[in-house]
Amino acid sequence: MNIRINVIINLIRTISLTILSFITFPYVCRVLGDDVFGAYTWANSFVYYFLILAKIGIPNLAIRECVKVRDNKELLSNKVQAFFILQGLATCLSFGFMCVFIFSVPQLFEVKEIIFLLAINFISGAFSFEWVFIALEKQAYMSIRSIIILAISAILIVCLVKNRDNVHIYALITAGMTAIISIANMIYLKEKISFIKTMPYHFKQYFKPLLILFSVSMTLALYNSSDTFALGFIEDSKQVDNTASYPAVGAYSVGIKGIDIIIAIISNLSTVFIPRSTYLYSLEDKSYFNRLTKYSINIALFIVLPAIVTMSCLSKEICSLISGQEGYENAYIVLISLAFMMLTYSIGEIIYGQILLPMKKEKYYLITLLIGLVLNISLASLFGLYVFKDTPEIGVALSTMIVDALVLITLVIMTYKWVKHALFNKNVIKLLFSNIIIAIITVLVVNIFPINNLYINSLGQTNAYLLTLILVVLIDAIIYLVTLYILKEDLIMSFFKKKNKTA
Repeated sequence: MNIRINVIINLIRTISLTILSFITFPYVCRVLGDDVFGAYTWANSFVYYFLILAKIGIPNLAIRECVKVRDNKELLSNKVQAFFILQGLATCLSFGFMCVFIFSVPQLFEVKEIIFLLAINFISGAFSFEWVFIALEKQAYMSIRSIIILAISAILIVCLVKNRDNVHIYALITAGMTAIISIANMIYLKEKISFIKTMPYHFKQYFKPLLILFSVSMTLALYNSSDTFALGFIEDSKQVDNTASYPAVGAYSVGIKGIDIIIAIISNLSTVFIPRSTYLYSLEDKSYFNRLTKYSINIALFIVLPAIVTMSCLSKEICSLISGQEGYENAYIVLISLAFMMLTYSIGEIIYGQILLPMKKEKYYLITLLIGLVLNISLASLFGLYVFKDTPEIGVALSTMIVDALVLITLVIMTYKWVKHALFNKNVIKLLFSNIIIAIITVLVVNIFPINNLYINSLGQTNAYLLTLILVVLIDAIIYLVTLYILKEDLIMSFFKKKNKTA
């Protein structure tokens, strides 16, 4: 299938999921409150570590291996069976380790009910086979399935989660969504894969790459969640009683929600590019591989740069829409501090998934992440406990932004040969110039002609903020696209060509 079609399908999927998420997330924030929602977020970040441990790097290796044999059903089935066995064993071990931690750490034992409900993901994760569909580039199926299941989940959350005591119901619904996805995958997979053993499994050849990829996955999980998890421990150290209350974590979670949306878009796009880049790199001619890298970075910058501008300028309105008017006081400062992370994470994800992974140079990414993890925990502790001791969420956000920038710079230097033409060219200058223009327009609309102040009395604060957000985004989008068209930006102009070439 044409890479452009897959990108469009994936974007439709991600935008649809984002809309559904924005229906449920603000609702849950208001119903649960910052302290209860903070406890849920902290528990979820803990479970996330062990979900990564259960996968032991299998998805990335499985995609790379399955792409090579996807046209041979027997060989493909053999690899799928082998990876399924490995993942099943890893899942059991990971669940056992998690239980040891829960009953050994008092802070975790306080939220054990939420943790065990979220741990349903362990069972469903072993049977998800999501990596098979990525390797086969089944974007249409994954999109339709995810939209339907998340829509059902959103309805259940709105109908069943009514107060702070329903946090366990919320955890059960979110974990159950993964289980339903796994069931749907297994039913559909029967048409593509045979689970009857026809040849021996060669586990030994997977051990070394799995060790490296597992280390990458675990370090990445620790790195991505270290800010929230460190903030939880910082806040717990300041508790004066035994109540599990984490308002700073809740505020941090609200602030990072908008950023997570853009990161999710880029991460989901990686499911389109990783199998194709792996295949193209295996060819002797690397010109198509370079073109794909440039194309994916072009898309990332096209999406990320205006998102940084708009979210930074509308941080208060966005956080108020997500969380309501009570609690989460510093969420908008967190959002501003972490806005740049959308760029660092997106480019870093492309460098890892589309350059280092096909080249089998994951160890360089691992070393970079390990250094970043140590720096992030150290700075987060310093800023959260001492520099910003009254507002630890702001300190943790600033430390994350600094470390993310250092990690990206390191990755760019390591892969400069492959990314220099994608990152440093006239087209990127066009994107930067267009975003400077919409930044000026957004500041004028929000600060000099504040729409929300005009309608706040008649519409109420929430509706006024929503109106401001919608109008500014529409104005920015029109100006952005028109400016890029005038400048003849590559991605925009590609849609006006009569004959589009495959990226």
